[in-house]
Amino acid sequence: MDESSTLLKARKEKMNELKESGVNLYPNDFKISNTILQLHELTQVSSKNLLNGQEQDINGQEQESSTVSPPTTGEEVGESSTVPSATEKSVTLGENGSTFAVAGRMMAVNKFGKSSFIRFKDRTGQMQAYVQKNFIGNEAYAIFKKLDIGDFVGIEGPLFQTKTGEWTVLAKSLRLLSKSVRPLPEKYHGIKDPEKRYRQRYLDLIMNEQARDIFIKRSKIVSSMRRFFEKRDFMEVETPMMQPLPGGAEATPFKTWHNALGMELFLRIAPELYLKRLVVGGFEKVFEINRNFRNEGVSTRHNPEFTMVEFYQAYATYEDLMDLTEEMFRAIALEVNGTLQIEYQGQIIDFANAENNGQWRRISMIDSLTTIGGIDSTIISDPVKLLEVADEKGIKITKKERYGKILTKLFDALVEPKLIQPTFITGYPVEVSPLSRKSDSNPELTDRFELFIAGREIANGFSEINDPADQYDRFAQQASQRTEGNTEAHIMDADYVEALEYGMPPTAGEGIGIDRLVMLLTDSPSIREVILFPHMKNSA
Repeated sequence: MDESSTLLKARKEKMNELKESGVNLYPNDFKISNTILQLHELTQVSSKNLLNGQEQDINGQEQESSTVSPPTTGEEVGESSTVPSATEKSVTLGENGSTFAVAGRMMAVNKFGKSSFIRFKDRTGQMQAYVQKNFIGNEAYAIFKKLDIGDFVGIEGPLFQTKTGEWTVLAKSLRLLSKSVRPLPEKYHGIKDPEKRYRQRYLDLIMNEQARDIFIKRSKIVSSMRRFFEKRDFMEVETPMMQPLPGGAEATPFKTWHNALGMELFLRIAPELYLKRLVVGGFEKVFEINRNFRNEGVSTRHNPEFTMVEFYQAYATYEDLMDLTEEMFRAIALEVNGTLQIEYQGQIIDFANAENNGQWRRISMIDSLTTIGGIDSTIISDPVKLLEVADEKGIKITKKERYGKILTKLFDALVEPKLIQPTFITGYPVEVSPLSRKSDSNPELTDRFELFIAGREIANGFSEINDPADQYDRFAQQASQRTEGNTEAHIMDADYVEALEYGMPPTAGEGIGIDRLVMLLTDSPSIREVILFPHMKNSA
């Protein structure tokens, strides 16, 4: 029998013993008065008041400093240790009447006969508690001795400082709140296997504070983003996740079937076309924090199910959205990280960009291919020569690819990995931008940008097509590409064209990958680190 089986058997035996003695292993009547963080904050206030010989109880009322028989720290407590006499004064909180009720998961136990120290944690932090038979009684202490690391306990009592100055709960009562059957991973090694961490994220969150911090920060990033839009009069909306046509991006969708309607539906690859229908309807500033689904590969940057924010603003251009994006990213970085200099995988990303008067770099795709990608400017307009460059550099591009597609594939290979500092790439070809407005100065290009940071795309935005005839022609061109084998080309959406025929004001829209933004702001190398339950193959 392996070690894990032995531990599991021992735990089940303890559970049976507790049951036979009448202990409820899963009660639901314990009420907490404070979180651990609140207790830490209270002790900080008390420490500041020590010089005055007074402190505050939980209700903010001043009370005389009292003394308690404080034990030494867990490392110092022995089996015969007793509580020092009251002459060894130690500040306590609650001894004059009020006590605190806290609960959490036991993460460490040091047992010394008739007394023990435990370390327990809740969602807000960790704290130490001192448990002694004389305080909680023989029966309760006998139950306590059968508890294991991983069990949830409820503790009531005052606080005191140990000789080392650590604030500790002096347990006057201790109850089992939930018995864990399986043992937690070993404390000092935790969970090292990334696949196990992703498959059993609950264990990762218990044992790995860094993982917890990532998802706490993710929540703050999303909240900050939502507040940013709301302060600027954007309205948050919800659009269908199941759609009759997959639209708004070039991607392979997931298919499903609606039994009652008797029709095929697609999980959305983007909410774009529905959000722009709302602009037609008069909602001039809308945003949606949304889940999208694309039936494509999995990598450190891609997950089939991912989160984006898309937003649309009437009477704005793609240039306005570049300004707004800079403002948003800076606001989020300051609120969440407290700085505009972000360290990502050993590189410092400067959101302030002081070298360029605070504005992020903006460069056209064609200029980037010559100045950053190293392509000779004399051949940048020659598809045949560009195919030769691609062949020399081992970049796979077929001869039937259109000029715009050739440019973007060369860009992906030669330029994108080098865009470490925040950079807007503008002037995308029409062929790869079926929903973007054509440039007035060059109809072969569009009023579109993509934002790159740390060598990857973070956002995509453009001035929208509001000419229904132009949009119809773009859809028709995409449909032609589908017949040529491009399965990700956009499908003709006649209903959306009809919506445009009722009139849409000049509008600009943008999508931002929230998962990638979280990766950036938490210094996470893989998208799986910032998604609670990433998709994975079935385990063997």
